[in-house]
Amino acid sequence: MSFLKYKHYLIPLFLQVVITFFGILFMDLLGMINIALMHLIPILVIALEGDMKATMIVSTISVVLFDLLYVPPTYSFTVHDLLYVWSFILFYVAGYIITAQAMRLRVTAIKDILLNTLSHDLKTPLASILGNTSILLKKQTLLDSDREEIVHQIKQSGQQMNRLISTLLDSARIQNSKTFLYYQWCDMQDIIGIALQEFDLDATKIQINIDPNIPLYWGDEALLTRLIVNLVDNAMKYSSSSNTKILISVVLLPSSICITVFNQSSPLSKDDLYNMFERFYRLDTTADIKGSGIGLAICKEIVQAHHGKIQAFNDKDGISIKTIFPIEKSHNMVYQEQS
Repeated sequence: MSFLKYKHYLIPLFLQVVITFFGILFMDLLGMINIALMHLIPILVIALEGDMKATMIVSTISVVLFDLLYVPPTYSFTVHDLLYVWSFILFYVAGYIITAQAMRLRVTAIKDILLNTLSHDLKTPLASILGNTSILLKKQTLLDSDREEIVHQIKQSGQQMNRLISTLLDSARIQNSKTFLYYQWCDMQDIIGIALQEFDLDATKIQINIDPNIPLYWGDEALLTRLIVNLVDNAMKYSSSSNTKILISVVLLPSSICITVFNQSSPLSKDDLYNMFERFYRLDTTADIKGSGIGLAICKEIVQAHHGKIQAFNDKDGISIKTIFPIEKSHNMVYQEQS
């Protein structure tokens, strides 16, 4: 199991080490009450993550350390004073309450994102669909070319709405439970093909290079498809012209799979390249481009949920976004074990 799944434990565990060191060193000076309050700090830090299991684990560590090192008789788990038992209970109660509140606030944040996006970003494609539908219904005599163009615009607007709603639903799924993925063996070539079906792309405008040795990947196919959709959608929006080619490459590295999406555009500053994966972040030079500012943030969440890394960088005459997924499970090994 990947160590990255437990990286949110690092800060509270580091605090436990530091607090334990100072607690032992200055025990007579600090007193039991202050030491108990210090051992509450790691619990509060992990509780703000909204992970109840992690909170209970860190709370247990705090209780064990406090009991073992400070509660007389020290270096034993014998407790003679009921007051210390209530202190232990307080550790768990404080952690539980704060974790529950953090989870509630996270759900509220998701609702705010949904409402904000639904009230703004869905208006444009919806207005296009309604407007074009009204034209079709009112004007009975339309040239076939005009009718075809109107139907094409309706289809594009519908696809835009579908991408936006799917992105929001996937975001809600990740936010509600960061580790709950629907794992299965995924074919990267199939994922890219399914993702591109959501766009009306001319075959000449996109170039795909996939290493023939790419193995099946153990991941969440729906989220990985959403990742490619959002990356291509972003590349289309920020390309320097409508005729610019979008390049997708999938390369096999010694212990990972690297997916890169490139589009031609002006170079970005280091701050923009770093912050573009933050929720609601918009480039100052793209005020005329419609969007919620959550597409790349969702990409980051999807990649991190698979314990991978994502980064953007200036590449020749454009921008490349590279995602790296570690190969944590081999399909060949599983097949050999089963046979």
